[in-house]
Amino acid sequence: MTEFRVKVGWPDGSVAEQSVMALDGGAARLEVERRGGHVFEVKRKGFSLAASRAKRGRVKMNEFLIFNQELIALLKAGLPVVRSFEILLERQKNPTLRRVLTDVRERVNSGMSISEAFAEEGDLFPRLYWTSLKAGEKSGEIEAVLRRYLKYQKTVVALTRKVVSTLVYPAILILLSIGLITILMTYVIPRFTEFFADFNADLPLLTVVVLGVATFLRTHILILAASIGGGGYLASRWLKTTRGREWFDGVILKVPIVGGIFRRFAITQFTRSLGTLLGGGTPLVPALENASDAVGNRAVSRRVHEVVPRVREGRELWKTLEETGIFTDLTIEMIKVGESSGALEEMLSSVSEFYDEEIDLLLARVISFVEPVILVMMGGVIVTILLSVYLPMFRLMSAIKS
Repeated sequence: MTEFRVKVGWPDGSVAEQSVMALDGGAARLEVERRGGHVFEVKRKGFSLAASRAKRGRVKMNEFLIFNQELIALLKAGLPVVRSFEILLERQKNPTLRRVLTDVRERVNSGMSISEAFAEEGDLFPRLYWTSLKAGEKSGEIEAVLRRYLKYQKTVVALTRKVVSTLVYPAILILLSIGLITILMTYVIPRFTEFFADFNADLPLLTVVVLGVATFLRTHILILAASIGGGGYLASRWLKTTRGREWFDGVILKVPIVGGIFRRFAITQFTRSLGTLLGGGTPLVPALENASDAVGNRAVSRRVHEVVPRVREGRELWKTLEETGIFTDLTIEMIKVGESSGALEEMLSSVSEFYDEEIDLLLARVISFVEPVILVMMGGVIVTILLSVYLPMFRLMSAIKS
């Protein structure tokens, strides 16, 4: 028997974490559900997800999507799930995915459902994935649920890649600017200090300031580099914590222009996830719980989590989401119409598609604005540095001529 920590929602609206002794995670889940609870999460006590990942490696999203495409094809051909897994394992080259799928197959052979078998892998796979599988098992339409999930995941991956690729060029410009200015200030400008000292002349204030900064940077470059590196390391460690990630995600939402893009991206993640789960037959409350976990922005995810107990008590979804202050008026109105008309899934899909297009438009505007700003700032700094060097030289030449 193994001890598991189970996060449970009870009919009275309360959510608690309990310790359950069972042979495996599936048995622990069944034991809690038998008592009338709704299981949100099952974790083996003492289980370290980070250590497990380090030991097993990672599964690339492209390989995971290909596996699901092949699984859908086999299920459509009428093959049983276990036989489909055996066929896929025969040609699986990724060692990590092969080991995981072997474990999943063994669990399924022992009587565990597919969703429970994937849930045992922690968050190596998206929670939305095995939650969708669970809904497909209950409705008897695993193939249809997998197709819906695959469409969802491809859309999210494509949108993420588009955002990243759009931001690459400005990031390269910023790095090149910092590198060029660092070389000028630590290597080129300090060489003029001795040159100007030989003339024993009064230097312009701009030259004095630039030479002073350059001398300071060259003298303390190692200390500054170590401080920046150490500060960056500590900041990255803190941002990996739940509190740090949530704080950073909250700050991003408040940044002008950029915050609007991240906010809309979080909304599309939530609405598309919720629509996918509802379309697969998942009830609203567990679908809402899992959709909030699918949101990458932790600040938004936490606010959505807070509405789950209120929806469980019978309050309207659109009203509870409006109270978070996160969702736009368009999103709230579309969800309100969807709830009242019984077409919530279609309304959620419409919101996602609308904001996908709006994100593209906003990204294009931001890039068209950021690129010239970076170039102007870079040019301004370089011109200032060059003026600080040549201005006293012009004065010396004028003095010599006179």
